[in-house]
Amino acid sequence: MKRAPRHPSRPLCRLARGAALALSLLLAAAAPVAATPRNIILEAEYVEPTTRYAHGVLGDAIEWGALRLKVDFCSGCGAADIRQMMIRLPQTRVFEDVSPRLVDLEGDGAFGVMVVESDLNKGARLAIYNESGLQAATPFIGRAHRWLAPIGSADLDGDGLIEMAYIDRPHLAKTLRIWRYDNGAFREVAAVKGFTNHQIGWNYIEGGIRDCGTGPEMIVADADWTQVVAVRWDMRVKARALGPYSSKAMRDALACAK
Repeated sequence: MKRAPRHPSRPLCRLARGAALALSLLLAAAAPVAATPRNIILEAEYVEPTTRYAHGVLGDAIEWGALRLKVDFCSGCGAADIRQMMIRLPQTRVFEDVSPRLVDLEGDGAFGVMVVESDLNKGARLAIYNESGLQAATPFIGRAHRWLAPIGSADLDGDGLIEMAYIDRPHLAKTLRIWRYDNGAFREVAAVKGFTNHQIGWNYIEGGIRDCGTGPEMIVADADWTQVVAVRWDMRVKARALGPYSSKAMRDALACAK
């Protein structure tokens, strides 16, 4: 049987197809890429007050059973599709907090919501929720009626990743803890005793994170409430006293007036 003769134009066809493919790839690379629509959390608030967790660290017996989100489900597509969503906790948990906080974990404007979530048996943890539910969380402290007071979130060491900071048991352990958010999870990077930001019965948390032009600093009080302290973190905790403690001094420090 004779082999069929090779088609004389086939190599030229392969070359033509290769050139066409290269040109199409070049044109695709040059063309602007349309932004992919994404969900954006616009607002968050605690709702459904409850007395199922008898702690009262914030001054009363009322905590919160749910988190209501206002979400734009079509940001970037030229039309708004704003809806409300409810994240409801099981009966064994509450939001034990003063207010939810919007945080930009990826630096792209797609916010998560930082909350203090307490389990009736295991105490508090820091958690991040988005419109799909729980996004990430630190471990629970491990015992009922043990709480944490958030300081805030920022890229504390300038590496491009966001850190979350809080005082673990501000009335007992008085420990500053810093957790880095990376690849969808928290990893603890620092834990140092000797700081606080809340007293039993306050319905607010003092201090926070400031940037007065030289990078982020955490503003807290020392453990015995005598000094306002600025704390930096760059692979290690560096604290410096700013002056005698008062609520006004804390506000002034946060506003870069100290």
